[in-house]
Amino acid sequence: MVSASQNLPKRLGLVVEDQADTRAWLVRMLAKAFDGIDISEAATRRAAFEWVRSQPLAQAAADGSRHVALIDLGLPDGSGIDLIREVSEKYPAVLPVVTTIYDDEGHLFEAIAAGAQGYLLKDQHGDALVGYLHRIDLGEPPLSPSIALRMLKHFSQRPLGANLSPLATEANLTAREIDVLRLMGRGLRTGEAARVLGLTPHTVAGYVKTVYRKLNISSRAEAAIEAVRRGLV
Repeated sequence: MVSASQNLPKRLGLVVEDQADTRAWLVRMLAKAFDGIDISEAATRRAAFEWVRSQPLAQAAADGSRHVALIDLGLPDGSGIDLIREVSEKYPAVLPVVTTIYDDEGHLFEAIAAGAQGYLLKDQHGDALVGYLHRIDLGEPPLSPSIALRMLKHFSQRPLGANLSPLATEANLTAREIDVLRLMGRGLRTGEAARVLGLTPHTVAGYVKTVYRKLNISSRAEAAIEAVRRGLV
């Protein structure tokens, strides 16, 4: 792994990718997107954690821009989700962006729940990828078009209770309560569910209490069972 310069407040970048050719390509695209960015590489989850924890990342660059980490989800020594979560929780000056081949809802919403601020597919033209990365400095999340459409479809249709089994609504759960139960069934914690739904943890905690009361349950394990039984996961 190549270490970045310690001479902050220069903007730093990290590319976490186990495939050497793909990693080199992402490094080139990141350099093209942001002039002067000092880029490091990591081929494993462990190496990425070591880099993050060794760098002075508490503050943004001199021009106020955030550092950027492009993170693959499928790494040889584990998932990139834990890395995204640590960066999001401990290093707010670093913007974690997923770069992956996975375009399914499971990977997408797990990454968003962990704190990902963008989600880019690697099977697209380099110029397009650079264009999405440029959005970061405009305050816009870098999202591949198919990912943006998937998110819109999910939140415009599923919260309305469409295509749910009768069991899903037998306890008179509201659409939002069904969303919360579905995310609990997927194993998301309160804070993670809040990120996915665009709500505060306090608000989601209130929904959780209501779901527990309506279903006459008292634990996350029971909630997960109920979510499966009602066809929500």
